[in-house]
Amino acid sequence: MKFPLTRPRRLRSNDLIRSLVRETRLTLDDLVYPMFVVDGSNTVEEVPSMPGVYRYSPDKIVDAIKEVRDSGIKAIILFGIPAKKDSVGSDTWSDEGIIQRTLRRVKREVPDIYVITDVCFCEYTDHGHCGVLKDGTVDNDMTLENLKKQVVSHAENGADMVAPSGMMDGMVKAIREALDSAGFKDVPIMAYSAKFASAYYGPFREAAESAPAFGDRRSYQMDPANYREAIKEVLLDVEEGADIVMVKPALAYLDVIRGVKEATLLPVAAYNVSGEYSIIKAGGKLGWIDEKKVMMETLLSIKRAGADIILTYFAKEVAQLINRGEI
Repeated sequence: MKFPLTRPRRLRSNDLIRSLVRETRLTLDDLVYPMFVVDGSNTVEEVPSMPGVYRYSPDKIVDAIKEVRDSGIKAIILFGIPAKKDSVGSDTWSDEGIIQRTLRRVKREVPDIYVITDVCFCEYTDHGHCGVLKDGTVDNDMTLENLKKQVVSHAENGADMVAPSGMMDGMVKAIREALDSAGFKDVPIMAYSAKFASAYYGPFREAAESAPAFGDRRSYQMDPANYREAIKEVLLDVEEGADIVMVKPALAYLDVIRGVKEATLLPVAAYNVSGEYSIIKAGGKLGWIDEKKVMMETLLSIKRAGADIILTYFAKEVAQLINRGEI
């Protein structure tokens, strides 16, 4: 019997041909870099569980953002940690809130970076939950009223896009109506549409000081077992006016990313979250894995699954590799 005419190895024989036929490529245009801002001044502090990730005071974050911009990354997403927290997270809509002050400074000094703001309450409430508590649980509709105030305040102070992450029912519709009524019809919404109650968030909660003081978030974040519900949540956000839909986390939910990509024509974002980042960093530090190769394989898998946008703490490292021509 003659050998089959098709020999796939012909297209793998050297770097040149492999590059020519490569199906999935990671570019700087795919990346959004998450950044943390804290009250105070002259502060740059590394997050212990996230090597290479820092919390900056507003005066210091400007230089850090300039470095991000100069690397070719075009967008960041801001998370704020206020000096004072209260039961409703009122810092989120204060004109002197940590995000508002940072937005004004960044848009004045780094106008050519696209700034997305995370819209939630867990970093700002003294109980660590994502909204207004009533009888020990988050009241959905009362939280929507505060979300409206938060997004309008962010837009007034220069946010280019808002990203609601609290998984409240009807949040996209409420936010869209609030922005439109305030004259911000052109501010897009990137909805955390399928956000799972995941164990992969641990390092972020240290960075953002957002761990719940009691209980957990399973009554509003999604059950990790549910795929069809994730598609339902995404389609609801599309109907309510989302401009981009997100799946979070990414790596353990590649099937969900693919399903969302097939279910909607909107751009699909995926959040390569803190636990995914820290596991790779820890493995690299211990010498158990090739950190750079595992990083790239992970991010390529997220894009191959269907993500148009990847929020990742690896963004700066990927930019360095791209700029050096190593990938």
